Amino acid sequence: MASNIVLVTGVAGDLGGKLLARLGANPDLERVIGVDTAPPAKDVQQRMGRAEFVRADIRNPLIAKVISSAEVDTVVHTSCTAHPAGPSRRAAVKEVNVIGTMRLLAACQRAPKVRKLVVKSSAAVYGAGARSQAVFTEDSELIPPSSSGYAKDAVEMEGYVRGLARRRPDLTITLLRFANIIGPEVDTVLARYFSLPVVPTVFGYDSRLQLLHGSDALSVLEMATLEDKPGVFNVASEGVLTLSQAIRRAGRVGLPMPRGVVPSVGKLLRGARLVDFSADQVRLLNFGRAVDITKLKKEFGYTPRWTTREAFDDYVAGRGLRPVLDGGALAGLAGKVLEAAATGQARR
Repeated sequence: MASNIVLVTGVAGDLGGKLLARLGANPDLERVIGVDTAPPAKDVQQRMGRAEFVRADIRNPLIAKVISSAEVDTVVHTSCTAHPAGPSRRAAVKEVNVIGTMRLLAACQRAPKVRKLVVKSSAAVYGAGARSQAVFTEDSELIPPSSSGYAKDAVEMEGYVRGLARRRPDLTITLLRFANIIGPEVDTVLARYFSLPVVPTVFGYDSRLQLLHGSDALSVLEMATLEDKPGVFNVASEGVLTLSQAIRRAGRVGLPMPRGVVPSVGKLLRGARLVDFSADQVRLLNFGRAVDITKLKKEFGYTPRWTTREAFDDYVAGRGLRPVLDGGALAGLAGKVLEAAATGQARR
């Protein structure tokens, strides 16, 4: 059954905003509504066609009124944040991820007109560690890297989605576990990380990274919205890059460091408002993660247009990253910073 009235959450974000614009230009949809606590980016507002923006907080029970009064039949939830790019208040992000999802799903459960739910989740739900399996499938155990990080929010959120599926078996539910998204216009923790002139790494680790181009992520979300594709799907590009390969392709200078110093460096990066270098992110960069996309290609019916390598190269070209010319001097300076951080840590 085709979607007619669609509600998209998280439209102030890059992916949600672009989806709103794409759907707003679709003449087959009767109505498209975007909700968030802040308006979409200006370029999205210029391209959103017939789509409407409603300032609403999904953490507020009033979201149920928006859904019921508009007689929404399809809800697309893109608000969940796995890894904020810049420094953010953990409590506020968790509220949106967990409490916001609870409120939204409760509203969907009570709205008889809602027949389909599309949820953007994260491959971070599989965790990253020394004992992790080489490639995760949709049936793999969900093991968040930490007991309080952003990935744990995604695991909780997926639990609420499964609960809704039991209570409303008539709903068509699509759960999409996205790999780390990258591209010229995408502002993510990895995009900021690889734009640092000197990229901190950990001695002895060269993880495998599997990425997803932003245009592929948008296409998958649009396809799930317009067509009925029930199930859980890993969404990622073909192939992987090692961390060292990615650093070289970006023209950056890698700076290996002792593992114990990384938290101090993470605090420095957060303090400089560069990267939200969380414990979850450090584990990903240490151990890497790869997912199987056979189900995406065969059951969902989508094959990513960009490989991991092509997606990363497009990010480098689109950002205009130039090779670091005086890498030795930068590495020397960074080394002094690390030495100071290690000294401070030893004193504590």
